[in-house]
Amino acid sequence: MARSRLFVSLLKKLFPSRFMLARLTRMPGFRELIDKMLFDGDHLFYLPKDRVIQMNMKVEPPESMVLPSKVVEYFIQKARYHWIMNFCICRESTKCQDYPRDLGCLFLGEAALNINPAFGRRVSKEEALEHVRKCRDAGLVHLIGRNKLDTVWLGTGPGEKLLTICNCCPCCCLWLVLPTLHESIGNKVKKMPGVEVKVEEKCIGCGKCVDICFVEAIAIENGRAVIKDTCRGCGRCAEICPV
Repeated sequence: MARSRLFVSLLKKLFPSRFMLARLTRMPGFRELIDKMLFDGDHLFYLPKDRVIQMNMKVEPPESMVLPSKVVEYFIQKARYHWIMNFCICRESTKCQDYPRDLGCLFLGEAALNINPAFGRRVSKEEALEHVRKCRDAGLVHLIGRNKLDTVWLGTGPGEKLLTICNCCPCCCLWLVLPTLHESIGNKVKKMPGVEVKVEEKCIGCGKCVDICFVEAIAIENGRAVIKDTCRGCGRCAEICPV
């Protein structure tokens, strides 16, 4: 059943407690319960911005190269139902000062029709495409996939009929809890297949990438950045790198 305004207002107040909930996943018993309730069946991928993908060529990329934005646009074109939220639950809950709070998630699929209309609206494919373009222009990174949490807090379903396209900022995103979550749950959020993040020879070891990495996947060793296997390929480090 679609959630009420009161329910969502309470959820916003409880949002800061997500880190405590994440810590509980490291305790046997709690881990299985929380996984079943909130993360069961999740498959999520971070899509870096097109402009941080280095082609290493001056000509147009080959047809076989699929840019991240095209992945999002593909699903939008294929979907029959499109729903834009009026707000981002993460940025609203933390009162974000750096990124637009009104650029919310885009939901695709029949289950989106069960969302309380007070929280958003059904839109056309063209409006959905324009929405994700606005999000990219605002500096937000897409996270796409099946996300059980959305079916829970929105009171919609079934989950297999809802595809989430989150538009994440580096300061408020729910998935800042990834380093705290037990890895069996955290590993459900993955790097886009085909994306590889490398440290270039000209790295000066300034540490800016360490500070921006929300999954704590970068360290400075012997004066150079080292990227761990836990990298989700969001591309924030490539954007902030001064060299």
